[in-house]
Amino acid sequence: MPLLSMPALARLTASLPGLLLSLAVAGAGLILERLEFRLLGFRPIEGLVLAIVVGTVLRSSVRLPPAFTPGIRVSAHFLLECAIVSLGASVSLAAIGQAGPRLVGGIAIVVLASIGVSFAIGRMLGLSPKLAFLIAFGNSICGNSAIAASAPVVEASAEDVAASIAFTAVLGIAAVLLMPIIGLAIHLSQVQYGVFAGLTVYAVPQVLAATAPMGAVSLQTGTLVKLVRVLMLGPLLFIVGLARGLGGRHVSIAHVLPWFILGFAVMAALRAADLFSPAALSVLASTSSLFTTMAMAGLGLTVDVRSLRQAGGRVILAAAVSLVALCIISMAMIRLLGIL
Repeated sequence: MPLLSMPALARLTASLPGLLLSLAVAGAGLILERLEFRLLGFRPIEGLVLAIVVGTVLRSSVRLPPAFTPGIRVSAHFLLECAIVSLGASVSLAAIGQAGPRLVGGIAIVVLASIGVSFAIGRMLGLSPKLAFLIAFGNSICGNSAIAASAPVVEASAEDVAASIAFTAVLGIAAVLLMPIIGLAIHLSQVQYGVFAGLTVYAVPQVLAATAPMGAVSLQTGTLVKLVRVLMLGPLLFIVGLARGLGGRHVSIAHVLPWFILGFAVMAALRAADLFSPAALSVLASTSSLFTTMAMAGLGLTVDVRSLRQAGGRVILAAAVSLVALCIISMAMIRLLGIL
């Protein structure tokens, strides 16, 4: 009996060009990281971030053949999800457990406040209610994923979705590059910075890239905070659907509890129960690192900075001001909770 069915084998074959390109871009990012270390004696920009930059430059300067698209999507999405599951085994719950339910409550307040403020900003700048809603959801929860998930709930047009996604993609990359600088400039601790990045950076892979340069505690804290934000997407979409008289019928179980979040929680629980051997933890860490770097490369290969010109000035301004507002709200919550 064959190990793979014909459809599965066909999908794998179709994905190979994009997977190999993502691997090459990831390798380029890691090579640049080594060059940094040789020239400067330290690594100011992690290979994860460089992989995104290399991918973005390539995507924005070269017209990639359609044959690369399936594999790039696999790298940017499925490999990322696998990396998140593996990352669960590296999480030390004791390192971040001090915040407990207060942090979860704080995250919820930040998300709700950010949605309200971002929506108000969009409307004040003259955006339609649906476009303002998409930007607010994307800015406050998880970027493109939140936009794609919320669009059918509010029956947004394809043009509004495209404009919103164009900006969250580019601003998300900018946030990855700027957040570590902000963290150092205002002297945040690793835990504080992890919470700050988890509350403000759009997508899970971008949180990984933004927190990795600051240390393991920042990486773990940022990932957990970000996943709590993602978990709010499903319930909030259901509420919005009910408010619009849709009865929440557009919200699937995958939005409420994505498989990789469940996998991350299971792996973290197994680690807390001390069920992984040191060798197994080493393999899982290496796997997570490889998949994450390839996912970063795939993410970069999906971002075309030229798309900014198609979205319009008011959308640019609304998205940028909303992100600044989210940063301010997040810092205020960190101070209010007394996170050290």
